[in-house]
Amino acid sequence: MIRTILTYPNPELKKKSAPVAVINDSLQQLVKDMTETMYDAPGVGLAAPQIGVHQRVIVIDASAKDEPSELIVAINPVIVHAEGESYEEEGCLSVPGYAANVRRHASVVVKGLDLDGNEKSWRAEDLLAIAFQHEIDHLDGVLFVDHLSPLKRDLFHRKLRKAAEEKRDAK
Repeated sequence: MIRTILTYPNPELKKKSAPVAVINDSLQQLVKDMTETMYDAPGVGLAAPQIGVHQRVIVIDASAKDEPSELIVAINPVIVHAEGESYEEEGCLSVPGYAANVRRHASVVVKGLDLDGNEKSWRAEDLLAIAFQHEIDHLDGVLFVDHLSPLKRDLFHRKLRKAAEEKRDAK
């Protein structure tokens, strides 16, 4: 089932998510819904808080459009190693219509559980590394705009206010 993606400034996006204690049918359904929602959007990743569920679950598919899908499901993901620096443009399904360059690690190692409850480790670089960091941030109530400089964050908020005013005036 495709779920509604919460958008900024919804306060639910700022809440920290709880670790998953048990993998059951409900969690399996959540992951299925998240995956359908991410592909429908379309996006590279989705974190459970983006659909209003405050559990530490993310789905990512950073494969190129002309390649087969490579879905990653990470439960209780934690970055255990990070190195290098990346400064790439990011967008977010919860911040539609806005993108900005964000400083991230160039490569990361993430540990978590898969859908069967097995411990898993993912070594990621480039877009996949950025996606892991971006989605794990969501689990902690952090959006990519929170990483912007004060000046860029102010410009973002101005753009948001202007769009809201235009929307209100159009009614």
